[in-house]
Amino acid sequence: MWAILIGAALIIGGLLILFSSALGRRPSDPHRTPQGGNTLEPRRQGLRYLGISKNWPGLAIIALGAALLAVGAYS
Repeated sequence: MWAILIGAALIIGGLLILFSSALGRRPSDPHRTPQGGNTLEPRRQGLRYLGISKNWPGLAIIALGAALLAVGAYS
């Protein structure tokens, strides 16, 4: 039972780490896009913040939590 609770907490913690890295990078900057629409996205952000090299701690915590959930389910 403890393995399931700890595993669930690790998965939630890993997701929070991933969300904080994606949302907490730069403040919103209201501006117009070259296509003419308004956006709150930071300028020149790109998709680099979604790479595995930047998010490996959160992914590792989620994997550890999933392993604990699997162990707890079979014990």
